Amino acid sequence: MNHDRFEEPVTVLVGMGLPARLETVAEAYALLQDWPAASRSSAHTIALNACKAGIAGEIDAETVRATLVAFARRHDILAPDMVSLAPAALAGRASTSSNGTSNNS
Repeated sequence: MNHDRFEEPVTVLVGMGLPARLETVAEAYALLQDWPAASRSSAHTIALNACKAGIAGEIDAETVRATLVAFARRHDILAPDMVSLAPAALAGRASTSSNGTSNNS
């Protein structure tokens, strides 16, 4: 078993809103290390310290993941779970296409 891998990946929005899927403590650490100094917060410090402790084997990956999620929420970069959204989106599309209406009036 790989102790530095998250049970569930964390998807964050980076760059121009592009999603990045973080699956390990090392990937989370790399993201936090690259975070602009001017935008760092206490949530950043906590998550970065958790990554360091996770890499050292002092805490488990799920604790690191929890701090990463808190950081991502604080900075509004946590991406929605696209897998759980897909059925709702498909259901909405099916209901609009099956009601017989057309936007080409």
